[in-house]
Amino acid sequence: MDLEKQPEPAPEKQPQRPAAPAETGVTDPRGSLRASDADRDRIADILRDALAEGRLDPEEHSDRIDAVYRAKTVGELEPIVRDLPSARTGQEREAAYAYGPEESEGAADSLVAIFSSTTRKGRWRVGRRTNAFALFGNIEIDLTEAIFAQRLTTINATSIFGNVEVRVPENISLRGNGSGVFGNFEVVTLEGADPQAPVVVINGYSVFGNVEARPKRGKWITDLQGKLRKHLGH
Repeated sequence: MDLEKQPEPAPEKQPQRPAAPAETGVTDPRGSLRASDADRDRIADILRDALAEGRLDPEEHSDRIDAVYRAKTVGELEPIVRDLPSARTGQEREAAYAYGPEESEGAADSLVAIFSSTTRKGRWRVGRRTNAFALFGNIEIDLTEAIFAQRLTTINATSIFGNVEVRVPENISLRGNGSGVFGNFEVVTLEGADPQAPVVVINGYSVFGNVEARPKRGKWITDLQGKLRKHLGH
């Protein structure tokens, strides 16, 4: 007697597992970011300090600077300064400007030109207030390499049949308040992108003379308090 064949049970369907996400190879989101000019400048500043302190010799400094400006991402920049004590991570950016402690109000600096010429330029410490008086003379005040000990600097300028010229870096704030009587009072207003940048205010007037304040093209100051320290390393 033939046994009736029983139908074989259908194989159980295995539950489908979701596909594993594709490997991206990115383990450090911060390090994969494209480096900006500000990132490169920050690393270059650290290397400059290291050279000044004797931590790097000139050849090492040159090699690392070349690597800085070849780097494409932040992850390529950080190892360049990993062995230096002043190295900072991207999240620990230093303030662009640092000023000394507030000083008590003292006597203003004075510049006078009577039938003569007076110039203040180069590396000098800017006082909180400066009075400039020109009578049939010329005064030039150049702040492009100056050290600012405070955020607000006021220059009171008076020109009678004379000339007072003020030049400032392009990345500070410059404001003016004055007038000219048969003369010229001209201040090119600037607003620094950084809210902590120095502010220079020009007050005064001219009588048959000229008072002028404007930025000096191509002159920029970044870390104002540390600039002298960096300069001594060259």
